[in-house]
Amino acid sequence: MVIAGLALTGVAALLHVFIFYLESIAWTGERARRTFGTGTAEQAAVQKELAFNQGFYNLFLAIAVALGIVLYATGATAVGATLVFTGAGSMVAASLVLLLSSPDKAAAALKQGVIPALGVVALAVGLAV
Repeated sequence: MVIAGLALTGVAALLHVFIFYLESIAWTGERARRTFGTGTAEQAAVQKELAFNQGFYNLFLAIAVALGIVLYATGATAVGATLVFTGAGSMVAASLVLLLSSPDKAAAALKQGVIPALGVVALAVGLAV
């Protein structure tokens, strides 16, 4: 189960790197506008600063998870697991905030939160046995 948990949280980290790309690099592009429903490039430009910052938040969560996976794999199991739980747990918490504050964005919240939630559960079960 530990390997499944690390693999799932690794996938979640990759997803959050992609979200970083959309928010911080490609925000005014067609794909990002379509993904986040921001309308025209001009409308997206108004939100660009906020999206840029939000993108880095997602990147930092992904880095925490990736570093945790590497540390766990190299024998620093307590520190590695802590970083994975912190990064992936924050992904899950952020998805719950989105779900509760904007129910119309439930699909996005689920895409953002289900994989890391499954990873956290699998890692916790794997470490408990």
